[in-house]
Amino acid sequence: MNGTSFALLNFPKQAHVGSVVHKRKIYEHTNADTALKNLFVQQVEQITWGYKLAPETINVPSTEAISEIQVFQVSQKSSQLDHRVLQAIDKAIPFPILFEVCYHDQIKLVAAYKRCHEADTTRWVVGRYFESEWQPDTAPREPLPLALNLSVLYEQLLTPLVSASTTSAESPPVEGIQDTAARYTLLDQAGIDPDTPNRAAQADLSLEQRIAFAEAIDAKQKEIDRMHTRLKREKHFNKRVAINSALREAKQQLARLQAGQPTTMNH
Repeated sequence: MNGTSFALLNFPKQAHVGSVVHKRKIYEHTNADTALKNLFVQQVEQITWGYKLAPETINVPSTEAISEIQVFQVSQKSSQLDHRVLQAIDKAIPFPILFEVCYHDQIKLVAAYKRCHEADTTRWVVGRYFESEWQPDTAPREPLPLALNLSVLYEQLLTPLVSASTTSAESPPVEGIQDTAARYTLLDQAGIDPDTPNRAAQADLSLEQRIAFAEAIDAKQKEIDRMHTRLKREKHFNKRVAINSALREAKQQLARLQAGQPTTMNH
């Protein structure tokens, strides 16, 4: 974690739904196989449709892209929750979802950036999941941010979560969900000074730009990991020198990305 705080949200009472969602309904909408069903049985105590953020419940206009935002509460049976569980719920519910995940007396927020497919509005594109830190379920809650419409509200809800998130674990996609190619990682890892001038530029990034940064950083980190593996296996001196040179350059590129300098990636 990078130490960025993330406040729980105090959702308006008029947006409260509080309906239990039976697991079999998720199974039906996702054609769940035995492995997925087992994950639900082993890891999920209860799924609750907590809140519906819509024009009629919070008096914020919808947009063509987002007509509603749902808040789902997932109570865990164990300390682990496979993201395939959340992917299945996202597949079953045709709206963006913010998850409140609960375990014992702790709670965290989890969400993936979710949008309609450009060519087929009946399909949704869902990215990797971002998570906040666990907090006591008695932690103070803040009101929803002010927003001109639901698209703006959605970005305001996800942006701090992306910034404060831990790296998500790689999970196989659920059939019917189009996932992004790379896992997301923190923008603040690898010892970059948070006071660097480029932090101001990063603060102005849109949500999609922040996610693009995260994808690029993660791809570069994977490239560096592969180079380390090659270096350990390589016995020839000249080849080790070449790998070391490429590794230094890749690490410099990673540092520039993490400092908010994507235009320097021209190699």
